[in-house]
Amino acid sequence: MNNNKSNNSVSIIATAIIHDKYKKMSLFLNEKSRRVWCAAEAEACGRGGIKIVHEATGISRPTIIKGLKELAVGQTEAGITGVIKIRNRGGGRKKVTAKYPDLLIKLDELIDPATRGDPESPLRWSSKGTIKLAEELNQLGYKVDQKTVYTLLNQQDYSMKSNKKSQEGKASHVDRDAQFNFINEQAKKFQQQDLPVLSIDTKKKENLGNFKNNGKEWSKKGKYTEVLTHDFPGKELGKVAPHGIYDINKNQGWVSVGVSSDTAEFAVNSIRNWYVTMGQDQYSQIDKIMITADCGGSNNYRSRLWKHELQKLANELQLSIFVCHFPPGTSKWNKIEHRLFSQISQNWRGRPLLNLETVVELIGNTTTNAGLRVKVIVDKNIYQTGIKVSNEDFAKIKLEKNVFHGEWNYTITPHAKVN
Repeated sequence: MNNNKSNNSVSIIATAIIHDKYKKMSLFLNEKSRRVWCAAEAEACGRGGIKIVHEATGISRPTIIKGLKELAVGQTEAGITGVIKIRNRGGGRKKVTAKYPDLLIKLDELIDPATRGDPESPLRWSSKGTIKLAEELNQLGYKVDQKTVYTLLNQQDYSMKSNKKSQEGKASHVDRDAQFNFINEQAKKFQQQDLPVLSIDTKKKENLGNFKNNGKEWSKKGKYTEVLTHDFPGKELGKVAPHGIYDINKNQGWVSVGVSSDTAEFAVNSIRNWYVTMGQDQYSQIDKIMITADCGGSNNYRSRLWKHELQKLANELQLSIFVCHFPPGTSKWNKIEHRLFSQISQNWRGRPLLNLETVVELIGNTTTNAGLRVKVIVDKNIYQTGIKVSNEDFAKIKLEKNVFHGEWNYTITPHAKVN
């Protein structure tokens, strides 16, 4: 009788101790570790241990028995290999990118039209929130949450940035983002048909001569390239105006280095030279091309001469030319700025542009790991400034304005050939 009382007292004490331990430990245990811990306590208690642990923790007896079996298997594995196998090889949750191989591509497509910031910087940031992006991905059939999108954006070098007041100027156009999206959608349609999508612009004029060129280049310690202390161009060498064409589909660049004025005639002749030298070989049997350009400069959307020269080009090539202008003040979003011009600037950083030959060689040898290749010519034509297009001549242009911002988006179609 006394032995029974003694056993009951021990059982009560053990139950209280295990209950207290379990209360402290339970928050840190998952389902499997919880039942294995209970099994270990039951085993330590000896006879009646399952009952004691059950009463102390509320864990069912079958669960504790299952834990004892797992404990026995684990002890056997540890004795043989020194390692307890947690799960079968290949077990566990698969990465979301393994489940959806094209997820990163689709996420980048959602962000790209609204990407903000300096395009030449390797770090990009998105104006779309992770919640919104997760919603759009789910609508496309990808089952992902906001936290997953956040992780993927971090892995892709995106980050959130706040506004920083650093520039003076006019407020951005109310339809700026809408125009970005319009250009993006039109470019996709052309690319799906394997039609050229050309980003064009004129790089800033460069002084020829022994002038300082920003950037640094490797050289022997203590040795420097000495240049002139002023940047006034000499009459003999003058300046050059590199007009660039970036083929978005092919990741190829074309540059016409002009020695005269940067006019609409010069810009359109650059497109003409690209087509004759490169385009017609790479794009056979096409009936139209797309051009994205800034709102100002030689390809000004208000320029009559620009449209007049495009009409002449359309007639020559018998191609329709679809033009989309970026809104005022957004020229750096044009692909050519960070896909071609920035690479040229990096290639000739820290090197004086001594003469025309130097400029041509440095532009022509510009490459990237992504496969960019650049062809370059010198356009020695002299282009007259101040040319006016009469109302009569302008009326002959086959200009079709788009319903959405026709001043920015329009198509110039060729006149029928006269036999």
